[in-house]
Amino acid sequence: MEKSLQLRSKITKSGQLEVSLVEVDVPTPGPGEVLVRMEAAPINPSDMGPMLGPADITAARLQSTEGRQVLTAPVPEARLAGAATRLDKDLPVGNEGAGTVVAAGSDPEAQELIGRTVGLLSGRSYAQYCCVPVASCLVLNEGTTAAEAASCFVNPLTALGMVETMKLDKHTGLVHTVAASNLGQMLIRLCLADDVPLVNIVRKAEQVELLRGLGAKHVCDSSQGSFLDDLTDAVAETGATLAFDAVGGGRLVNDVLFAMERAAGRTLTGHSTYGSAVFKQAYIYGGLDLSPTILNRTYGMSWSIGAWLLPQFLQRIGFERTAELRQRVADEITTTFASKFTKVLSLEEAITPENIRLYVAKKTGEKYLINPNKGL
Repeated sequence: MEKSLQLRSKITKSGQLEVSLVEVDVPTPGPGEVLVRMEAAPINPSDMGPMLGPADITAARLQSTEGRQVLTAPVPEARLAGAATRLDKDLPVGNEGAGTVVAAGSDPEAQELIGRTVGLLSGRSYAQYCCVPVASCLVLNEGTTAAEAASCFVNPLTALGMVETMKLDKHTGLVHTVAASNLGQMLIRLCLADDVPLVNIVRKAEQVELLRGLGAKHVCDSSQGSFLDDLTDAVAETGATLAFDAVGGGRLVNDVLFAMERAAGRTLTGHSTYGSAVFKQAYIYGGLDLSPTILNRTYGMSWSIGAWLLPQFLQRIGFERTAELRQRVADEITTTFASKFTKVLSLEEAITPENIRLYVAKKTGEKYLINPNKGL
């Protein structure tokens, strides 16, 4: 049987990360499945967690084990408990990607995709071949390349999901943190196209200029002493009462809710012990800061904080609406939902310490792509 390479990640009970390339059989698609030769798979923050876990990457090194290269790095004992459910398990990695359908099962809908470029959601896209159900594929419009379609699921559907959540929950504007990210820039383009009021929070002055160049009207720099006043003004002007936060730890969510309450207070008459009646919702959807989330509760009693995950949101809206959103992504993959990549890596290059340190830095404007079949 034909063999191919797949990237795997394991954390041992002794506290060591091992990332390696494993030779596996090329899958044979079942009746409703297709086999995709993978040509592009992005490295998202949501991929770095499964791939690298809580390991200390500064101490990572590449070594040869049984004729193959293995990246190893220590996992501090204090962090090991957080990885308890995956210890000693050899896990595939890679949420999404794109490539060419090279074989298909007997079902007509699978056969129709042979030769087509598709995006896919698999959980194992860092591999030369992926076998997935037809329903897990996004069929791209003619002329779309695999690199253009590589990030066609996670970030585009998350941006669309934020706007959809706003509408479903009767909010009229959004606040988004880490707004200079690839996702943040997509959200700006989407909100401009759909006329949705958006407040963007960044951490550096140069990020302010970047987002202004994209057409963003409200950009607040959290490193400035005037941040809370600037944020309050932006919230008051937009009426935003829903926030999506990718940071998680620290005071940022607290500051956003406080700014929303201050903005609501500008139209209050009289005084209420319980604050304004304006409901304020913040969703944490990322964990860039793993420290505790600090809440001072200085924003009345009409607020809520929760977690937001894309799969749960898609279940909420159902198959038909999800299909509509996916089609919009396919139609706008080179415009609203376009992604730019700093560097294309092979599977081997993706596990070198020098490249890992580049992409785990998560620098603004730098996004990395794996081509599992690069050079082959």
